Order: sequence, then C-alpha cells, then structure tokens
Amino acid sequence: MRSPLQLISSLIFGIFILNSCGKGGGTPATDPCRGVTVTVTSSITNPSAPGQSNGSLVASATGGTGFSFSLNGGAFQSSGSFNNLASGSYTVTAKSSTGCSGTGNFTLTANNPCAGLTITVNGTFTNPTGPGTNNGTISASASGSSGFTFSIDGNAYQSSGNFTGLGGGLHMVTAKDLNGCTGTANFTLVAPDPCAGVNIVVTGTVTNPTSASSANGAISTSATGSTGFTFSLNSGAYQPSGNFTGLPAGNYTVTAKDANGCFNSANFSLVAPNPCSGVTVQVTNAITGVTPCQLPANGSITATPSGGTSPYTFSLNTGGYQPSNIFNGLVAGSYVVNAKDVNGCIGSGNAVINSLPAGPLFNAVKALLQAECVSCHNAALQNGGMDWTVDCNIVTFKDRIKIRAVDGTPSSMPPTGLLPLSERQKITNWITAGGRYTD
Repeated sequence: MRSPLQLISSLIFGIFILNSCGKGGGTPATDPCRGVTVTVTSSITNPSAPGQSNGSLVASATGGTGFSFSLNGGAFQSSGSFNNLASGSYTVTAKSSTGCSGTGNFTLTANNPCAGLTITVNGTFTNPTGPGTNNGTISASASGSSGFTFSIDGNAYQSSGNFTGLGGGLHMVTAKDLNGCTGTANFTLVAPDPCAGVNIVVTGTVTNPTSASSANGAISTSATGSTGFTFSLNSGAYQPSGNFTGLPAGNYTVTAKDANGCFNSANFSLVAPNPCSGVTVQVTNAITGVTPCQLPANGSITATPSGGTSPYTFSLNTGGYQPSNIFNGLVAGSYVVNAKDVNGCIGSGNAVINSLPAGPLFNAVKALLQAECVSCHNAALQNGGMDWTVDCNIVTFKDRIKIRAVDGTPSSMPPTGLLPLSERQKITNWITAGGRYTD
C-alpha cells in the first residue's frame, strides 16, 4: 500500500504529463519552415525596344511544393509567368503550400536597336533669291538604315526629304528610321545681298524760312545709284516724293530707299534770316530826379526807343521785360534801360538818377533854424529829441516846427520869445508850398 505522500506525487506527475502532451498525449508543435530555404529563379525575355512592354518573367522555386507567385508585392497567382513587362527591376516572391516563402530580384533591359548604328544625312539646297523671300529649298536623303522619315527645324516628320518655302538662315534636317534611330545635318541658306555694290547718293536744295517764327521752309531732294526710290524725313514715314515743305529752321536728314531696301541719307540745314541784321535799337531816357527825404522814393525813367520795329518791351537792368516804358519809384543811382522790338532786336541806354537840390524856401527855413535853434537841437544836445542839423528831420517834423515857432503852442520857440513876423513867415511860406526838401 502507497503512502499518502506517494499518492500525491503520482497525481502531480500525471497532471504534468497531461499538460505537456494534450488530452490524448503526443509531441509539442514545430515551425514547418524551420531550416527550409525557398530559392526563386526565373527565365527572362527582355522588351524588344525602349518604350515597349513586351518583356516577360517565368519564375520557378525550390525548397517546397505547391508554390504560388507574386510580382512586386502584387496578388499571388499559381503561375510563375508574368508578361507584358517594360524595362525595369522586378521582385518575384514564391510561397509554398506550407507558407514558406523566398524572393528573387530580376532586371529587364530593352534592346537598343540604335546601338552601333550611324545614320548620315546628306542633301542639296538652293538659296532664297533675296532678303525676306522664302523660296529656298533643301533636298535631303539618309543612309545607314531604312524606312526613313524626315523633319526640318523640329517640325512634324514627313516621308519626303524635300523641303521648300525656306528663308535664309540655319536649318536642321533630321532623318528617323523605323526603329526611331535618328541622324541630323545642318544646312545654311544665304540670301544674296541686293545692296552689294549699290551706291545711293542723295542730293537736294533748300528754301530757308522767311523768319525765325515761320514754318515755310522746304527741302527738295533726289537720289541716284538705283531705282524705285521713296524718301523719309528725319526717320518719318517714307513717301514717293523727295520734296518736304512747311519746315521751320533746323537740321534735317533725308533718307532715300530703293525698291530692294538699299538706302542712304544726306543732311540739310534750314536757317531763318536774322531780323536784327543791320538793325540798331537806340534808347534815350528822360529822368526825374529823386526828392530827398521823401518815402517811397520817387525817381523815374521814361525810355524812348528808336531804330527797331514796334511794339517794344522794356527791361530795367537785368529785370524782366514789360510793355511800359516808364519805371517809377526809383532811388538815386545808375541804371540801364533795355528795349526789345517785335523781332527780338535789343538796344540799351544808360540813365543816372540824382537827388534834386534843396529849394529856396527850404533853405530859408534851414538857415533860420541853424541861426535860432541849432544851439539847443543838435546831434549832441537833442532837446525834445530834435536835431535840426539833419535836413530830413526838418522835413519830417515841419508840423512841430510850425506849432512851436509860428503858433507858439504850447510855448514859443525859441524860449526867448516868438520869432519876428518876417522869420515866421518863412516857415509858413515853406509849409504852404508843400514842406518838401525841394520847395
């Protein structure tokens, strides 16, 4: 009989066997791909030409059975054949019935039908007959292959190598065979220069305008050295005639162009007559002197022109011109009066404005003040702010002199008493005459 301990040990061992082998017993599960290597190989058919999609791969695999195949990660298929392939790199994956897989990388390369092939283009050409004409031709052919078509200057291909209606310049002809292999040749068409050796000479006569402000001059030109001339003035539009009218004074260029576009030019100058030639404008001036101690200044000049054509305008010194010949409000000094006639002819005359002399009435009053009043009214002693040694002070303050020395208001001057009537009358007479320096 087993002990309780032996029974427990037997029970634990039985449970271990059951968990390890399953209900019915057996061995643990294993990876079916462990140690299995699937190798993918393929036969290749390259595309027949660049741009074609007629290549193929036929793949097979070893390392298992029941394979299916995938191209570049696509769906799996039972066949290892893949058709309609273009040039490029491809990856084929093979998967066995037990799920074991392997891959193979393959590259399809199109055959280059132009390798080692040289296509040569030759031809003849005729130049256009003149500049701007499009009647040149090129007749091209090609060798080195077959089935050629031809293109000129990158345009559409055509079966013929003949090209017409061409202008001068560089033209490139390309020949392409059935496989797209090409060759090129350049042809330079040169239009003859119709002006080579042509010497056009432009001559003419001018009619000057009648005055500086007139636009009635003319240029009459002709040309030799070719035919079919048209004429242009100062790069303007061409006209059949070489005559140009209605022109003011100035410089002009006349260009003559023949029927072929050959041209030459000549320069002409139209000169207006000088309206001042032989004309001498003279100016005489009547002058009014300046009255001292009077503001504003009252000097004036009245100009009289001669020798030109009226109407005149007048300018003082360098000032602007004016219609009037009188200049007022001038101080003493030297002036130049300019006169300009209707044709712009100018003459000038000098004028000197002097200060007018003191008048007898003013001199009498001045002498009276110097005799009776200057002792108290001078530069050093200006009682009441008056200095009678200054002439213009006498003129400026004449009313004050009358009130004090003639009327005695509010007190008489000089302080010793009113002047004698005859002396006071000198002051009254001067003020009555206007109280000016010149009175």
